[in-house]
Amino acid sequence: MPKNRIDNIVFDLGGVLVDWDPKYLYNKVFNNDKKRIDSFLKEVCTPEWNVEQDAGRSLAEATQILIDKFPEQEDHIRLFYDRWEEMIRGEIKGTVTLLEELKKKDAHNLFALTNWSAETFPVALERFDFLGYFQGIVVSGEEKTRKPFTRIYEILFDRYQLEPSASIFIDDSLPNVKTASELGMTGIHFRHPEQLISDLRALDILH
Repeated sequence: MPKNRIDNIVFDLGGVLVDWDPKYLYNKVFNNDKKRIDSFLKEVCTPEWNVEQDAGRSLAEATQILIDKFPEQEDHIRLFYDRWEEMIRGEIKGTVTLLEELKKKDAHNLFALTNWSAETFPVALERFDFLGYFQGIVVSGEEKTRKPFTRIYEILFDRYQLEPSASIFIDDSLPNVKTASELGMTGIHFRHPEQLISDLRALDILH
């Protein structure tokens, strides 16, 4: 990875700092029946359906769309947002510890760029104190667009006067990292905290 002058570090939230997974809820709903859980999340409450809420579609509209399509699954569909908080296991400790270290060092500006519904994001703000470490957070649901579309990155750049070439972007989604890299940022594909720490050391962000 190139060693540009880095002023800004931009974090994704879900999958990087927040351990969120619908399976945490549906393991309880379906009594750990892996086949039923996988089928429901691949065929009914799919990632493709969920990401449209991240892009601004209301939870009520999203829920009704699926109920109309799968009326026999109405009770299980409604649970997706009625018990949404149960999908959050907690923080990803290793990454949050790293974020705390970066905050204390105060050598870089810290931002977040997240695909997240505007209606559920207040839950995260209330639950996770570390979200207060960021100088700015761009939430896709509030902007009516999402990663990996270039518009949401441009919103981040414009709102906080970020120079892409002076910015690192960390995300667990490879397409999101690819767009960031195409726009001039130094992209890091997050897989686990130890790998992230190693990548940041290679960029002389950590020693």
